[in-house]
Amino acid sequence: MHTNLNIVALDAVAVRTSVELATHAKPADLARPTPCVGWTLHGLLAHMATQHYGFAAASRGESDLALWKLRPLGDDPVGAYRASAEHVLAAFAGDGVLTRDFPLPEFTAAQIFPARQAIGFHFIDYVVHSWDVARTLDLPLSFTQDVLDAALPIAQAVPTGAYREAPGAAFAPEVPWTGGTTLDRILALLGRDPAWTAPHA
Repeated sequence: MHTNLNIVALDAVAVRTSVELATHAKPADLARPTPCVGWTLHGLLAHMATQHYGFAAASRGESDLALWKLRPLGDDPVGAYRASAEHVLAAFAGDGVLTRDFPLPEFTAAQIFPARQAIGFHFIDYVVHSWDVARTLDLPLSFTQDVLDAALPIAQAVPTGAYREAPGAAFAPEVPWTGGTTLDRILALLGRDPAWTAPHA
């Protein structure tokens, strides 16, 4: 990776960026559509929070698929999202975490993943989800170039093919895109249209 930050620090940047963006959401914003087809902002935050708890469990070696079941956000969705983010950041900051293997049963039960690879999956997800939240709320998003340079090869390594068209796929098929920023390239590789904007009533 072309960066002085390790994967845990990179992931923390992406997650904290998503939290900062989410704190701008007002109750009425939770019904807004997002770049994730079929998801409102509330649905996206619920998914993101659930993934945080799932990855935190994986960092402890827990392989129960039930831990990845969608969690309700309760009466304070943004607060619940913030709590989930702090939970996974604390888990990833634990002693020895980078020496562990992570079971990721939501992805596959056939293998476990080295910590750096698993946290890399989480990192790229929250680079993209930060953009999702920013675009939903019409907010600017700025990652430093070293973060984007670390994210790009992870995005390039995500498999393509028919699985991306399956229900519940982590990423949609790649979007044709030329030019633009490193973030635009990452988004297009992972099935986001960098030109997407929130529809206005």
